[in-house]
Amino acid sequence: MWFLALKFLNPPIPISSSLGLHFSTPPLISPILSSIQIKNIPMAKGGSMESAADRYQSTLDALSSLITKKSRADKSNKGDRYDLLFDYLKILELDEAISQLKIIHVAGTKGKGSTCTFAESILRNCGFRTGLFTSPHLIDVRERFRLDGLEISEEKFLEYFWWCYDRLKEETNDDVPMPTYFRFLALLAFKIFAAEQVDVAILEVGLGGRFDATNVVEKPIVCGISSLGYDHMEILGNTLGEIAGEKAGIFKHEIPAFTVPQPDEAMHVLEEKASKLNVNLQVAHPLNVNLLNGLKLALEGEHQYLNAGLAVALCSTWLQRTGHPIINFNQTGPLPEPFIKGLTTASLQGRAQIVPDIESPGNLVFYLDGAHSPESMEACARWFSLCTRDDNHLSNLNYQPQQHMDEGSKKDTAQILLFNCMSVRDPQLLLPRLMRTCASHGVCFKKALFVPNISVYHKVGSQALPTIDPQVDLSWQFALQRAWESLMQSDKGGEPSNTDQACEEVKDDTGMSVMSCKNSSIFSSLPSAIKWLRDTAQKDRFVRFQVLVTGSLHLVGDVLRLIKK
Repeated sequence: MWFLALKFLNPPIPISSSLGLHFSTPPLISPILSSIQIKNIPMAKGGSMESAADRYQSTLDALSSLITKKSRADKSNKGDRYDLLFDYLKILELDEAISQLKIIHVAGTKGKGSTCTFAESILRNCGFRTGLFTSPHLIDVRERFRLDGLEISEEKFLEYFWWCYDRLKEETNDDVPMPTYFRFLALLAFKIFAAEQVDVAILEVGLGGRFDATNVVEKPIVCGISSLGYDHMEILGNTLGEIAGEKAGIFKHEIPAFTVPQPDEAMHVLEEKASKLNVNLQVAHPLNVNLLNGLKLALEGEHQYLNAGLAVALCSTWLQRTGHPIINFNQTGPLPEPFIKGLTTASLQGRAQIVPDIESPGNLVFYLDGAHSPESMEACARWFSLCTRDDNHLSNLNYQPQQHMDEGSKKDTAQILLFNCMSVRDPQLLLPRLMRTCASHGVCFKKALFVPNISVYHKVGSQALPTIDPQVDLSWQFALQRAWESLMQSDKGGEPSNTDQACEEVKDDTGMSVMSCKNSSIFSSLPSAIKWLRDTAQKDRFVRFQVLVTGSLHLVGDVLRLIKK
């Protein structure tokens, strides 16, 4: 696998590479695609010209209509019928188009999004036209569809959306209903990548693998399984073996696959599934930092070297199997330049992302990571601890004016947790991993803030911030707070009972009654929590407040929308 070099065949379309070479890739043009005309989006609404914002919002409303509001584990939901996906492909005439895509397919519990992002960046820097489909989005649904490293333009998104939506609306019925939300997005991704004639499509599995909408791909070029752990157990199973079996559902007959080092229980299942399908399953080990020629990975955290190693293995195999063998490439020397550039410039929002607050530069810094499983929470805690322990990382921030760097380097620091997670997750598994891993690195939170998400799960939001719900239910946030206070008390040697005695009911800036305790506070809205953080940072200019935002990618997206507004 390591003896590869960038030598491209079939020269009809010349492309200049970062190596200073000229190479080419064959066009992926299906006979079906040449006859397809993308439908124009109607500009009129109610007899008047519809604004671009209104057109985009009406598109999001149509997409929201596909959200069932039922649990994904609810087998009574007719949308769970996996076979329907093949009906949708026929309606959209995508069968042949998908078969011509040269696909990298990645499943896993954690790290699959980072692995896909690294792989896309590597192959784009090798000179290929790339398509990347990931989930979830943080701010705008278009983030899920990247072409050549950039989210799809609004114009193209609208065109492809309505092309798919209108045809499905016309052809579906009671027996073959409209696809559910994620299935539609996966179908849309296939349409976009086929019509845009990408050279490589990198697909991140949404949930599980065996019955995921992306798994309609019959012959990918190579498959990957990132780190496995306990998540979505209500759907995938209660043991690592059961979860591994669902993830291994993306394996295809005689198609090579890679995974990372896994717990024995999971690895045995992966090997068994691979053997039955005659799949050559290999283990990709963490990337050796010496192969980066003195540079650092673009995505922060030690765990990213594991994801980078998997991405390198996937890309090397993709190049080899698509007729682009690489020579003079060995494991002891640096990676080829396009690989290094891809790994050191990849970008993924909401994963180990550091964003100084524009309103309080030097005083308030947000550390965002969408960790939401016990294992990823531990990795998140290690990353946050290492970042906050050493102020030298400030020189690498995307935004840090020089005048504040000198002033900020003399400040004390205070760590604050901003947290929420979905109610299907167990805070008794998440919060102890987070707190104790941080504590083992000498990082203790001065305060934990618990907030509801702004985002709702039954509607796709626009970039504009929605109106805050004055009747928001904070019962889940109270449960999180009790778990945290109990954890803090027991960690200090006290009894983990009667934690409410140390709390008092106060009014926040919206007038709602919330609970403030010794080690934590509840806010009725995220904007209220952000306002409190900014006010606190303004009052004490001799302290840099370092805020870890984690527990939910939805929360991370909401925070990004607020602080980047």
